[in-house]
Formats: sequence, structure tokens, C-alpha cells
Amino acid sequence: MTENRLTVPEGGFWPAPEIPQPNIYPMEWRVDTPKLVEIYEKSKTALWNPSDLPWDDLHAEDFTREERLGMMYWWALLANFDASGPAVFARATIHAFEMHQEDPVRKCFFSITRDEMNHEECCQRAITKLWPGGPLNWEPQDDLERAAHNNIAWLYHNGGRYWSGYSKSLGKYPMAVLFTSFMMGEVASSTLFRGMATGTKHPVFHEVFKRIGRDESRHLQICMTLLENDWPGLTEEHKEHITRQLRAGFVFLSMILWEPPGQFWDLPPYFLDNHRVLIDHARSAGLGVLTYDEQAENWKVAIAKVRVIVERWGIAFPAIPELDLDGVDVGDISAEDIIPVF
Repeated sequence: MTENRLTVPEGGFWPAPEIPQPNIYPMEWRVDTPKLVEIYEKSKTALWNPSDLPWDDLHAEDFTREERLGMMYWWALLANFDASGPAVFARATIHAFEMHQEDPVRKCFFSITRDEMNHEECCQRAITKLWPGGPLNWEPQDDLERAAHNNIAWLYHNGGRYWSGYSKSLGKYPMAVLFTSFMMGEVASSTLFRGMATGTKHPVFHEVFKRIGRDESRHLQICMTLLENDWPGLTEEHKEHITRQLRAGFVFLSMILWEPPGQFWDLPPYFLDNHRVLIDHARSAGLGVLTYDEQAENWKVAIAKVRVIVERWGIAFPAIPELDLDGVDVGDISAEDIIPVF
């Protein structure tokens, strides 16, 4: 057996080439924000498995065709946001590694990715149970079914536009700009899902909405901790971007949290009428969908909370004329403006 011997070159060891950035290397585990470590640790114990919920108690034959179609349509709406979540936060997690964000930021993004995969699975299970082939892999047989199929196709067309904008935004804006609209969505959605958990008449949907609402509350904690770290160093230009992103977040997220405003959404003129009919069927089925006025009030409460937070940091709040809320007029919102994370 030969003896292993250390080799020390004359003149010293050669320095390794500098690693081009952005890159996930060199590996490091820096912690600047202990609160994020605590939140990540709690996320591990709060993990839940959608397979364990009582899906076998959900029987399509217990509902009329219109009710099944309406509920499938609502879950397809949710899927436009929650089913994009795993990819959104997987991309954000990779970006956090490349930018050498502190270790708990990367881990918290991973935890959100995992949560969003659970939410996507719930969309999948509900749609598969209620309407095999949904959201789009089925052949409509009458006008109501054609309206639902066409609306979902238009919805996903707009989701594709959002994904393109989000993908290009990473690296272009600081974290505080990217995640301000995420904060808006989390404040509103955590309240929304708690309300739906109370209002639904079916046990499996109660369990789903209760768990998703709990996850969204934890995501809000992560978001607020990140933003409070970043907001003190914002430039005036960044603050203006955030004001615009708050408006963009309202415009984009209102599709699931209320009704879509005219800006950004590329929709045919009949979309909203048919949307309302389908949502009424989901509501009558006992899904727990809030009324139009309840959804508007939920948005107002969420916006009031967010407004207090951002104005404390000298960030102007945009006008929300749809809810009769005064603020800064940021003009039209285009596809390029829509970079909210949900």
C-alpha cells in the first residue's frame, strides 16, 4: 500500500478561476435574518398531504351538471394562479441561489414552492373529480359548456402572458419591487380562503381552504420580513415602481379575488357575462364562493392593511377606482407591468 502524502506546490497553491456570476456557486449558508429561519422551521411542521383529505366523499353525482361545471370553472380560475405557483417559486428559488441571497431566503422560497405544489394538486383533484378532462381536454356539448371551455382558454392565454413577463422580470427589479404585489395577494387571499372554508358545504373543500389559508398566512410572514429588510434602502424610482406594482397586483389578482378590471386582461366582450353565470353555479353548489359584495369588501380590507404598511415607508398607494379608493393615478396597466408573484 502506498502512503498518501500531501502535495504542496512550490510557490503556493494555484488560485481557482473566479466563478462567473450569476451562479449558484460558491455554496454558502449565510444568515442575516433569524426570523426567516424560524418561519422556515415552522413550515416543516405545518406540512400537509392533499392525498389525506376526504376526496372519496366528493361525488360528482351529488351535483347538477351546471353545478359541477361551475365548480370546475372556479377551480380552473384558481389553477391559473395557484398551479403556476410551483414554477413561479421554483424560478425564484433558483434566482435566489444565483444572487447569493441569505440561506433562509432560499429555504423559505423552497417552502413556498412546496406549498404551492400542494395547492396545485388540490386544483387537479377537484377538477378531475368534478369534470374529467377539465380544464380544457374535453369536448363541450352545449352553449353553457362551450362558454366555460372558451372562458378557461382565454384565461390561460392571459396566464401565459403573465408568465412571460414574470420570467423576464427576475434580475431586472429588486426583491422589494417583485414581492410587493405578492404581499397584496397574500393579505387578500388568506382572508378569502378562511371565508370560503367557513362558507363551503362540503367537508373536503373545507379542509382544502383551511389549509391553503394557513399556508397563505405563512407566505405573508415571509413576504413582510423580506420587504421590511429591503424597503429602507429604496430609491425614489423603486418606490414609483412599487406603487405601479400595487395597482398591477390588484388588476391581475382580481380575476380570482373579485372580477377582472378592464386593464391588462385580454378578453372577449362576452367573457364577464359568462364568468358571472358560471360563478353563480359554483356558488349555488355550496363551494363557498363569496358574493360580489363580500369579495369587494375583502379586497377593501386587504388594501387598507397594505396601504398602512407601504405608506409607513414613504411609498404612495395607487388609486383603485373600481373600489372607490383614492390614490396616485398610475395610468393604464399593460402586460409588461404585470409581474406579481402569487
